[in-house]
Amino acid sequence: MGTLESADQLIKDFAVLRETEKLDLLLEFSEALPELPPRYADHPELLERVEECQSPIFLFVEIEDSDVVRLFFSAPAESPTTRGFASLLFSVIDGLSVDEALDFDLDFPFKLSLSNAVSLLRLRGMLGILSRIKRQIREKTQQ
Repeated sequence: MGTLESADQLIKDFAVLRETEKLDLLLEFSEALPELPPRYADHPELLERVEECQSPIFLFVEIEDSDVVRLFFSAPAESPTTRGFASLLFSVIDGLSVDEALDFDLDFPFKLSLSNAVSLLRLRGMLGILSRIKRQIREKTQQ
């Protein structure tokens, strides 16, 4: 479950790592991305494509109990960077309240000290994922 403290901790963790270690940690996150539950795996048309990403990634946001954000992602195993970004965002946003998720720092992708490890285009892809998460939350809560 995401917490704002875990986002701050991830920023600190990435800041002290060498570039190769950052990529290794991103790979670890990619392997931890939860599988889609059958209600989405069997109906991929329900998920939104994140066009800003080079690799195909799809997402869906649910609002549980009127206030808890739940995230669902589909990204191919052969796209570990994209899966890693999705998993990072899952780890810090899934389980937050609607207000916490909407207030989540849009600069988070750039605060992870990844600019020398991955391209700016890829970081913009992560920002695209985050922006679409927030947009879906606003649409589903009329905020």
